[in-house]
Amino acid sequence: MTPVTQVLGVLGWVVIILAVLQTIWLIFQPYFKTWSRAERRAADLLRDTLTPQQFHQLTWRGYLEIPSPTEPQRVYRVPRSKGYVQVIENGHMIMRLCLQPVELLPDPDVVVMHKLMIEANEELYLQKANKYLCID
Repeated sequence: MTPVTQVLGVLGWVVIILAVLQTIWLIFQPYFKTWSRAERRAADLLRDTLTPQQFHQLTWRGYLEIPSPTEPQRVYRVPRSKGYVQVIENGHMIMRLCLQPVELLPDPDVVVMHKLMIEANEELYLQKANKYLCID
């Protein structure tokens, strides 16, 4: 084989690979765009819902502390991503809560969901959540 035929063979394979990659991108591009738009809108909603201090806490500590509307010594720690909500009372974790939406939502939307449910109707929030007591 001459060097010219080797170069032409490599170029032929490059063209084939690029065509396949372009086809794959065209198939999956709508899914990536939708995901990015949903994540972006969820992050915007989260920023609009939280105070600057709450947003800073969520960003740097990885959780958002929501004071209980009914129990002065109780705080709910909502994680930034998937996980249990911790219930802290008098500085000690007394239980973990699991409450998830029926449909898949971006993580920022789940944080907003927990915040709004706790602040609007803490009793109903606790009724709906699966509870795991912490025993020292």
